[in-house]
Amino acid sequence: MHEISKADPGRARASEDDPDDDPDEPDQPADGAAPASHVPSVGMPNREWEYSTEVLTVAQVVDGTTLVKFLKTAGVDGWELADIVDGGDKRVLLMRRSKRSSHESRRVGFAPPTQN
Repeated sequence: MHEISKADPGRARASEDDPDDDPDEPDQPADGAAPASHVPSVGMPNREWEYSTEVLTVAQVVDGTTLVKFLKTAGVDGWELADIVDGGDKRVLLMRRSKRSSHESRRVGFAPPTQN
């Protein structure tokens, strides 16, 4: 189905039902080169990490409590589990956290009130 363009009555243009005319696809250059695109970077920001390791036995990793306790304790200080490396009968937990800048103050808190 074709409709007549009001701007140029002698020229017919394809309707949206025509599969050959897809306005969403960019025009390809005649030389076959890919068109230049300006796509913003949406990846993770470039961070610097500091790393720490902890060695646990296989029994500690699978007992259901040791690993959980360690990860909760480390998480309070901002550490996250990056990888577990097989070390034979032991496992090395590779922990990471983003580096704190020298201007960033450390977390401090107030001591709970004493009961008299």
